[in-house]
Amino acid sequence: MNLPNKLTVLRMIMVPVMVVFLTLEPSMGKAADIVALIIFCAASFTDYLDGQIARSRNLITDFGKFMDPLADKLLVGAASICLVELGRIPAWVVAILIGREFVISGFRLVAVDKGVVIAANMWGKVKTVCQMAMTIMLLIHLDAAWFRLLETILIAASVALTLISLATYIYQNKQVLAGDM
Repeated sequence: MNLPNKLTVLRMIMVPVMVVFLTLEPSMGKAADIVALIIFCAASFTDYLDGQIARSRNLITDFGKFMDPLADKLLVGAASICLVELGRIPAWVVAILIGREFVISGFRLVAVDKGVVIAANMWGKVKTVCQMAMTIMLLIHLDAAWFRLLETILIAASVALTLISLATYIYQNKQVLAGDM
């Protein structure tokens, strides 16, 4: 297993640790939020780092093409679910974010069955960055009107990019569903 793939696996391992701290937030207060924030940021950085290393050293693998987006889904999805529990994001938003991930994962499985690996595209990457920024702001969660407005803007942008990236993936790979392979 190469270094980028090890970083992807590390990101997946960090997810349950972050969830533990997010679930401790009511009893530990802001300290749990800070630890969860640090873990989330470190895990997010591994996403950037594994991509840079894989591209610069030509270490792109089918494992990485499949597991890297899955690790991102686990990270953002788990954090988002915990943030619903903490009352920081509406459940309907998280349903859209996670629903898109299920659709794309199913789409990728159909493609793999046909011998095609669908890697993340630009819209998917922008969506992920926006969702990570949104999650960071919701973890910081300052009690100031301007900050709450920023959170709302990032939530709206995340929903919009989620839907745009879904439509783009389906359109760019419609031949997979049509059976024209």
